[in-house]
Amino acid sequence: MAQIPNLDNAPINLISIREQSQKELINILKNIQGKKCLVIDPKLGDSLSLIIQTSLLKEHGVELRHLSADHIQTDCTKVVYLVRSQPNLMRHICSNIHHDESKGLQREYHVYFVPHRTIVCEKVLEEEKLHNMVTIEEYPLYIVPMDEDVLSFELDLAYKECQVDGDTSSLWHIAKAIHKLEFSFGVIPNLRAKGKASMRVADILNRMQAEEPVNSSDIIMLYSMVMPEINTLILLDREFLNIKNGSIELDVSIMGLQQEGKKKLKFHLIQRSDKLFKEIWDLNFEVVVQILRQKATSMKQDYTEMTTTSQSVFELKDFVKKLNSLPEITRHINLAQHLTTFTSKPSFLGQLDMEHTIVESQSYDICFDYIEELIHKQEPLTTVLRLLILFFVTNYGRELLHSYGFEHITTLNNLEKAGLFKKQESRSNQLTIKRALQLVVEDTDIANPNDISYVFSGYAPLSIRLIQHAIRSGWRPVEEILKLLPGPHLETKRGAFSNSPSFDSLSEISTGIAKVSDGRRALCLLSLLEVLPLQRFLLFGFSEGMAYDLIIATTKIVNGQTLVETFMEKLG
Repeated sequence: MAQIPNLDNAPINLISIREQSQKELINILKNIQGKKCLVIDPKLGDSLSLIIQTSLLKEHGVELRHLSADHIQTDCTKVVYLVRSQPNLMRHICSNIHHDESKGLQREYHVYFVPHRTIVCEKVLEEEKLHNMVTIEEYPLYIVPMDEDVLSFELDLAYKECQVDGDTSSLWHIAKAIHKLEFSFGVIPNLRAKGKASMRVADILNRMQAEEPVNSSDIIMLYSMVMPEINTLILLDREFLNIKNGSIELDVSIMGLQQEGKKKLKFHLIQRSDKLFKEIWDLNFEVVVQILRQKATSMKQDYTEMTTTSQSVFELKDFVKKLNSLPEITRHINLAQHLTTFTSKPSFLGQLDMEHTIVESQSYDICFDYIEELIHKQEPLTTVLRLLILFFVTNYGRELLHSYGFEHITTLNNLEKAGLFKKQESRSNQLTIKRALQLVVEDTDIANPNDISYVFSGYAPLSIRLIQHAIRSGWRPVEEILKLLPGPHLETKRGAFSNSPSFDSLSEISTGIAKVSDGRRALCLLSLLEVLPLQRFLLFGFSEGMAYDLIIATTKIVNGQTLVETFMEKLG
């Protein structure tokens, strides 16, 4: 189970959100008397581990199992399925019930859909003639606090479903989650959206407010919300560790540990209770290595002094305090060493250089040659697709199929539907956008950074630049640039603030008045269709001196590889 995040320092009371989700789940279990087997959708289990401890579930007579194609082995007469609304999961449930019937087992079945039931899933039960044997309910888990400033809607496939499958139900889910937050913290008065999906969420959110209004007297804090879509530039993220629900699993050998019976260890990365992580979390990797080296050297010097000179009791006490940080230093040095085995490879450095070349709109012929070489070498398909998506063309579709097989034609079709992989029919606006939003910054100072571009060695993600403008000055100053980007944009006031005096941007709330009436700082909720871990670090790393707090709410934390994998399919 993942570690439950510490939310004590969150700018709003996220603990109450988590406790409400805990309470709702416990009530479900209490209402089903006696011992019961709780069968959890594996992906949902990762989300639940951030909300409730396994020990608390077992206190309520729960026997835990994970749902799979294999039949459930349990002596319990009551089986509770907790699953997402996915037809394939319903088939697993039906298979289990049919197996019980064939064995003559009499059981009571409950299916709780998260966060809501769907007609498609209920239809599967009807087709299998099991709908009369199953009690169907809902567990309204719309949002999961992952850290004090990160909320997740836990919608793994939202991007693909919206862009490729034409299924926009995830947009309703996002709007519902935000509306639930409004019932806890008040109506969000300023709404800024960019992109078709964001506009749809904004429309649904406003309709929900009209049909089930939040009382304006409940407003307890000032919010401004922006929902920009993430475009192809998100593929610049680098990820070699499989971060899942804020944790990573590593071989014990990587961490320099030896634990009998254990091959892997789980480490929680998102929350900042680790003092060293809090210090280095938003730094360029080169700077991180330097800091770790300095701390290790300092520790070594202190040890030498302790063993060669006489020390006072106070000096001994200070040295012991420093020793308390030794496990943290060792852990991060081991992680850095592991990452260096990837980042020092010529293949990594070559791809990084090529991404910068593409972003800077230079030497297209060199880019073509490099991508062709990757294809002919049959490098991992996700690597090739990331570069092709970044380049935004399909000229290489035929060569891809010849090299990797025509079974990947569905993948190319999915990417084209999503708008990530297509030919430029007219002159690109990339140069204009790049210059206007300063996406490429020359001479970045890694040691003393003053702009988010330093993390990517001179590149600032488009999505982050849009967020900065939305927060600081609103859409008006960059309206002409927004028209060059895909999708419409919106800037409006909501609720009781819709007829209020001019309040166009947070930048107008200077240091002296960047607080609500009771003295609290203004708070921005950033709702993103997809978000990268590194982008989140970028944004928060440069928001500390600003006159507001930030919280990101996202469908899922992804990286370039996992996003590409979402669209990958094989024929047959």
